[in-house]
Amino acid sequence: MAERRAAARAAAEPDFLQFNDLACETVGGRVIFATNEWFAPAANLLKREPPQFITSAFTEFGKWMDGWETRRKRIPGHDWCIIQLGVPGLIYGFDVDTSFFTGNHSPYVSIQAGCLDEPPTFTLDGDRTGMAASDSQLAAVAKLGSEVWPELVPVSELQPGYSDCCHNYFKVNFTHRVTHLRLNMYPDGGISRLRVYGVGQRDWSSVSTRQDVDLVALTNGGVCLGYSDAHFGHPRNMIGFGRAANMADGWETARRLDRPKELKVDQRGILQVPGWEWAVFRLGHPGVISSIEVDTNHFKGNFPDSCRIEACSLTPKEEAQCIRTRWESGKWQVLLPPQKLRPHHRHLYSEAELTLTRPVSHVRLIIAPDGGVSRLRLWGRPTPITASSDQSTESIVLFHTNRHFSHYSFCIY
Repeated sequence: MAERRAAARAAAEPDFLQFNDLACETVGGRVIFATNEWFAPAANLLKREPPQFITSAFTEFGKWMDGWETRRKRIPGHDWCIIQLGVPGLIYGFDVDTSFFTGNHSPYVSIQAGCLDEPPTFTLDGDRTGMAASDSQLAAVAKLGSEVWPELVPVSELQPGYSDCCHNYFKVNFTHRVTHLRLNMYPDGGISRLRVYGVGQRDWSSVSTRQDVDLVALTNGGVCLGYSDAHFGHPRNMIGFGRAANMADGWETARRLDRPKELKVDQRGILQVPGWEWAVFRLGHPGVISSIEVDTNHFKGNFPDSCRIEACSLTPKEEAQCIRTRWESGKWQVLLPPQKLRPHHRHLYSEAELTLTRPVSHVRLIIAPDGGVSRLRLWGRPTPITASSDQSTESIVLFHTNRHFSHYSFCIY
């Protein structure tokens, strides 16, 4: 059943939703300018939580809305805001969510992108409800020249915020690093959330090959490429900032239906079950993994019984083939043998417990039989990148360097 749900979801939603939200407030994304925030502040766009609607909630400025909503415009122009990404990187798609804006959504939208060497010094603080940009704020933002930034999403129609059409997806074909976005609404109205799906980029030229870093962290370019089940929480949550805030901030699967009616364990106390769940990640940079953390924080009655981790090194062509076959193929080798897990606990595994000492580019976390993991950390040292001469026409070059930013990128299949 888990496989059927995953397949149905994949058919209905774009593949880029598997990537990381580079603009979410939990990874440091923030709105630094908005023309108008009369009914609801633009900072709401970047909330991690899904939008909500409270029928009886009003402010002194009008109906309370969990999104960004401007006043009905009665002067020339249109409303727009500037968003500073929490994690700069490559963008593959957007979800412009208009949830609950059913008679007041923005009819049209466009999105532009910039890559700034130095972040702007201005920002927005506090509750901005009922406010508009001041003359000094307008003068400061004008220096960015955002009106001529490259267009990632041309002027496009938005659907209203009913549950069956509120997610407006836009696939992006833009191969340059992005640090800031300009979100334009035409001419005014409301948007609940903006999700910016992509892969982070780190300046690896400043990282010593003798320095241990978390090679799978989203800030370092790690990304989830596939999974067996994500009923309660997506695997990408495991590579997020810090420790998880709650269970929703981790990966959690449904209960497997193939569990034996009566459970048995082996000599190590590990359950003997026929099935398991898995999630595959591409590292932000190939490297030798020397220590691992598997954190089941918050998962007290629904943690996995055990886990193991496999790893391999793939070329772009091999990765593309694995994606097409949902990772049924691969060159997996055991990195961490099966380990019994505990509830609500940080499990730390040293180099002595790992079985691979060569560089790898991809890992697969396997949990049995099911359950939740809040964080996965893979500490290791980056190794030099060797470009493959066998590049598939279906895949962008896996490792390429742009101004010292080594990163992975590939097409959406």
